Amino acid sequence: MLEKTPLKDFRNIGIIAHIDAGKTTTTERILYYTGMIHKMGTVDEGNTTTDWMEQEQERGITITSACITSFWKHQRINLIDTPGHVDFTMEVERSLKILDGAVVVLCATSGVQPQTETVWRQADRYNVPRIAFINKLDRMGANFERVVQEIIDRLGSNAAAIQFPDGTEGEFSGIIDLVADKYYFYKDDKGEEIDILDVPDEFKAKAKELKHILIERLADADDDIMHKYVEGLEVTKDDLMKAIRRAVLKNAFLPVLCGSSLRNKGVQFLLDAVCDYLPSPLDVPAITGIDPQTKEHVTRNADPKEPLAALVFKVATDPYVGKIFYTRIYSGTIVQGEDYYNPRVRVKERIAKIVIMHANKQTIIDKAEAGEIVAIVGLKESLSGDTLCDNKNRVQVENMKIPDPVVSMAIEPKTKADQDKLGLTLRKFLDEDPSFRVKYDHETAQTIISGMGELHLDIIIDRMRREFNLETNIGRPQVAYKETVKQKITGVVGKFISQSGGRGQYGHVVIDLEPAEERGQGLIFDNKIRGGSIPREFFSAVEKGIEEGSLSGVLAGYPVTDYKVTLVDGSYHEVDSSEIAFKLAAKYALKEALQKARSVLLEPIMDIELVCPEDFMGSVLGDLNTRRAKIVNLGTRGHLKTARCEVPLAEMFNYANALRSLTQGRASFSMEPSFYDEVPQHVAEKIIGKKQEALLGKNQS
Repeated sequence: MLEKTPLKDFRNIGIIAHIDAGKTTTTERILYYTGMIHKMGTVDEGNTTTDWMEQEQERGITITSACITSFWKHQRINLIDTPGHVDFTMEVERSLKILDGAVVVLCATSGVQPQTETVWRQADRYNVPRIAFINKLDRMGANFERVVQEIIDRLGSNAAAIQFPDGTEGEFSGIIDLVADKYYFYKDDKGEEIDILDVPDEFKAKAKELKHILIERLADADDDIMHKYVEGLEVTKDDLMKAIRRAVLKNAFLPVLCGSSLRNKGVQFLLDAVCDYLPSPLDVPAITGIDPQTKEHVTRNADPKEPLAALVFKVATDPYVGKIFYTRIYSGTIVQGEDYYNPRVRVKERIAKIVIMHANKQTIIDKAEAGEIVAIVGLKESLSGDTLCDNKNRVQVENMKIPDPVVSMAIEPKTKADQDKLGLTLRKFLDEDPSFRVKYDHETAQTIISGMGELHLDIIIDRMRREFNLETNIGRPQVAYKETVKQKITGVVGKFISQSGGRGQYGHVVIDLEPAEERGQGLIFDNKIRGGSIPREFFSAVEKGIEEGSLSGVLAGYPVTDYKVTLVDGSYHEVDSSEIAFKLAAKYALKEALQKARSVLLEPIMDIELVCPEDFMGSVLGDLNTRRAKIVNLGTRGHLKTARCEVPLAEMFNYANALRSLTQGRASFSMEPSFYDEVPQHVAEKIIGKKQEALLGKNQS
């Protein structure tokens, strides 16, 4: 089957959702029905195929995105099961970058949740066509119509049901298909014996109403259906299926399916919808990249005969074969034993082995072609986000967006003998995970690790102990604060002049500094020198000096962001000027400008969604007010109350325990990074004071 599948029958899809919506259980059922496994595992028992890491099995969560290849009705489905926890959002980001389509899984009781919105925005960024699957219809409080409406209201999607359930909670026993006008009744617990019947009389009125809504919404996205709708012509099953596919491919419509993966209902029809409506590699736009030499845009079509363009989207470490490079091939063919070019590091890389992944199991193949997702062994210099291309027809594919970390902590080995081992181990994690950062703080003589949350760093420390036998001591989690400026400063001079016998050093720059127009813009560097007062070859050194100077602000040494530096003037010496001199001059100019420009601290603000029984809502909101929370929205979900808030991350450490004690364990919450905002003055003074005390204590010791 691996060799016989034509490109039009490939489906490269991901399963994305909020945590605990049922992604892994849905994936497990897909593997069972496609014949890849013969016994269904469950997350609770820790025996699912895609959650193969010990930490995933113990905690019942997905940490790494697992890649699986399966077949359904002669179509090859390359499936990636992604994490739902916000701490592992990088796994979702890099998966969506290389996928052609996605299945958004939603819980029938919880509906659209904060992380659902996050993964939806990520899919929008990469323009990934989607279908939706409302899961857990057997759960208490399940409401199919409410969740469909939430998809429309909160995600802004042109969505409509193409199925609806016969009953919910304990009554869920079948599915009515609006496209085929059929009723699927489940006769057994494994979901394998299904009676296909005409729609029962009691559902005919509802089916007619929902089909009218489906055609109406589809008419907004497809001209053929619009014509038939306006003219009052009959819309056949074939018309509907073709129109849904056309509308999904251009991201103009979201078909909504239903089921319960745990109860083995609805998954086969989800597989049918994946094959019928989601794109093949031939249906998505050709990948565009940049020629590394000419910097011109280059297009590569999904064709095995075109020059190679492949993106390494993930690096994992295997205890037996070393590094495994998960790779999406956009065009051309990759052959075992051949050399290919990496434009980032400008070296040729030899392919030692190509494998098809089945979670953590492998099937070796000789070659892989356009449209495939494979794993490669043997690369030496490549990292996540790198391109592999043809040696002569070179191209560099755009990298994925890498989020900034929000939590940091100090780490050290328990024994001095393990100091070198710590460095090597951290390097392996840096290669695997672009959202993980490591830096050495020279002022405190500490190694600082940073990540997307406490759980993210906790998993890394746990993996160090289990996989590398490395015991560590860690400091308390710290918030990743940033600094920015509040006012414009002009004409700041930076000079570096050194003369100590022989050739000297001379660098002189004049800069303007001002706040960025919007939060989140980072550092903007502009060059307005037009008369040769500084030679062109030193411009990049000035920019590098500004970038390095941004790593440590003047308030408390936090990185500086959201500001603009304009190089307006300067001078040079024909003999003594050098790149290092201009880099240092730029750093000195920036430091002086920051001290004059009224710097302020910024802190990460988290988007929190709480679900809580009404009896406890007052005390929960009172507690949130003490944490500097801003209440954005209050609502109702069934018998429960919901609250949407924006809260500084600094106030949310150990919040799970506090919420548990306030509500007798009956409330739940989810949290994700939202934006950076200015720290109130009285709080900023405490933060700066603590930082200075820590530095003083370290220096004295």
